[in-house]
Amino acid sequence: MMNQYPQALTIAGSDSDGSAGMQADLLTFHAFKVHGTSVITACVAGNSYGIHDSVTMPLSFINQEFKDLADDYQVRAAKTGMLGNSDLINTVVDNYQKYDFGPLVVDPVIITKHGDMLLEQDAFDTLKAKLIPLATLITPNFYETQKLAEMEINNDDDMLTAANKLKAMGAKNVMVKGRHDSDDQDEVRDLVLLADGEHFWLTGQYFGTDRKNGTGDTLSAGITAELAKGTSIKESIKLAKDYVDRAIQNEILVGHKYGPINHWASEEIK
Repeated sequence: MMNQYPQALTIAGSDSDGSAGMQADLLTFHAFKVHGTSVITACVAGNSYGIHDSVTMPLSFINQEFKDLADDYQVRAAKTGMLGNSDLINTVVDNYQKYDFGPLVVDPVIITKHGDMLLEQDAFDTLKAKLIPLATLITPNFYETQKLAEMEINNDDDMLTAANKLKAMGAKNVMVKGRHDSDDQDEVRDLVLLADGEHFWLTGQYFGTDRKNGTGDTLSAGITAELAKGTSIKESIKLAKDYVDRAIQNEILVGHKYGPINHWASEEIK
């Protein structure tokens, strides 16, 4: 007997070492028992030492990917990863408005967890003006939140103020990931601000490890997978956060430097 599984979509780049990007998303979809589909936007050549080359897919090819999925699959939720330029962001926005792929989780890959800028200013402006208003949920890291909200974050009140600013940009729900770049810290505190105004904190242990590649991708993919199943946004965030914490805590030795998190660490997900 055939079973119709929930289907989710990742709109992201391919990471050749399998630690982040589309590969991390698809591993997460699989772990959450959701069939993963993909719109590949770019290909990155790299390994645990760093990224050494990249190419962007032609826009006509990206348009065709969207059309082919819409013609055949029943995608119930989607997420975006790194979208490298304004033309690419505009193409994704146009297609998401054209086709019904359910709730959209935007992982705004703008700045690394160490504070390094990844997008040029025009692409940043396009993402802010056009993609964020489509987001059911946005999941920026600490530095991305500061950049988007145009403010420094020094305490809990600042983080909540920044989250409200992101919500005012059009995102229905906001998850601001706390700082996790210092071995002096014992915990990581994330803030979630929901569409109805409720907010809550998710506090987890800080793990001092170089095996953290793909954490942001995995978090947003886990949330997307649960949304594709019909899980509430609040419960989806909690389940995905727990999955990521376990994947970081239980390290695997893959690559020589900055390795991936462990997608085998999770308990059975129903």
